Amino acid sequence: MRTEPNIAATAALIGDPARAAILLALADGRALPAGELATFAGLSSSAASAHLSKLVEGGLLALECAGRHRYYRFAGPDVATALEGLALIAARQPGRGVIMHSPQARALRHARSCYDHLAGELGVAIAYALKDRGLIAPAGQGKRVDVTKAGAAWLKAVFGIELSSLKPGRHGLACKCLDWTERRHHLAGPLGARLFQRCCELGWLKRMAGSRAVQLTPKGRKRLRAELGIGAQA
Repeated sequence: MRTEPNIAATAALIGDPARAAILLALADGRALPAGELATFAGLSSSAASAHLSKLVEGGLLALECAGRHRYYRFAGPDVATALEGLALIAARQPGRGVIMHSPQARALRHARSCYDHLAGELGVAIAYALKDRGLIAPAGQGKRVDVTKAGAAWLKAVFGIELSSLKPGRHGLACKCLDWTERRHHLAGPLGARLFQRCCELGWLKRMAGSRAVQLTPKGRKRLRAELGIGAQA
């Protein structure tokens, strides 16, 4: 009797271009209505509804109802991790490298949301600056990242983040996430999500409407240079 996970069924769900487009539209962690997802994927309402039902039944999406409105979101952060992993594999294939010619594509490469945390050049730069300053440190050979005593004090002083208020995830409070455009790691996990949230709340970062792209504000540029030594190129 075969007991391994049926990855073929899940891969088939993601492999359909229309369903892949729907999943990518939700990759910033938001919950979106069926109509908006249909527009994003270029589908009719009935076709989008059929695809969404399959994604919910397959465990990739969760449905939330608010009155008469129906919203869809990832069933969990593991779905975002799977999509980022597939993007990384696709970028390694001959003739399918990461090509960033358009302004929209360059904006995504510079800074974007990866489910609930920051990715792209800026996300990677922040993660490495935190490590270089001894604020975070790898925990063994896995994905887990530990926050040092100095890091805990810095997070509280700069962002008002109390580590005790964060609920540890599968890989603890923080973990590494391989960035599909930069081929290096950015910071994920509960801490990565909270840090991204606070950067937006403080006006350091600004989400771009209708896109996963994130804009670094003049205030954010100034503060990141002062706090983490991230230069003008960030």
